[in-house]
Amino acid sequence: MALLAGYTGIVHCDGYTVYKQLADPQRDGGPATLAFCWTHWRRGFVEIDEGGPAPIAHEALERIAALYAIENRIRGRSADERRAIRQMQTRPLVEALKTWLENRLAAVSDKSTIAEVIRYGFNHWPGLVRFLDDGRIEMDTNSVERAMRPIALNRRNSLFAGHDQGAGQLGLHGFADRNGKAARHRLQTVPC
Repeated sequence: MALLAGYTGIVHCDGYTVYKQLADPQRDGGPATLAFCWTHWRRGFVEIDEGGPAPIAHEALERIAALYAIENRIRGRSADERRAIRQMQTRPLVEALKTWLENRLAAVSDKSTIAEVIRYGFNHWPGLVRFLDDGRIEMDTNSVERAMRPIALNRRNSLFAGHDQGAGQLGLHGFADRNGKAARHRLQTVPC
């Protein structure tokens, strides 16, 4: 959290409790704005749906898929265009999803897994719907996580390289993998 000390912009994140400290109005420098990830919430419905017949989870996934279909169509457009389309097309679907989930929640046991998943979304609702009002915000953190995955994997692999030269070589090859064929060819001629 020290990295974000004084930062008051948008933090796109999962529902990890520590992030909520960033939104504290009493925080030095002021609060950050949290935008929560739909994929993290969606995963709970997926796990239930994969476990066997689960009509509520299945329908929730279909409704969320409709939101992602809109996002796929507007990807690459300006923030203003994305916001306008989200207001017209996505917001009504999100509002209908919330109402539908509220009705389902009232009909299931409070201790059921589906109730826990629904409540997780409701507990993070302001951050989940933040993307509707700001075209700069993505619906999920998938692109960031995909970008970080090779770095984290390379870091882990470097731990097992055995010595400095091996770790350096592994790091350079990871760089080459991310930067194309020309970089890989160049590395073959550079001693490590």
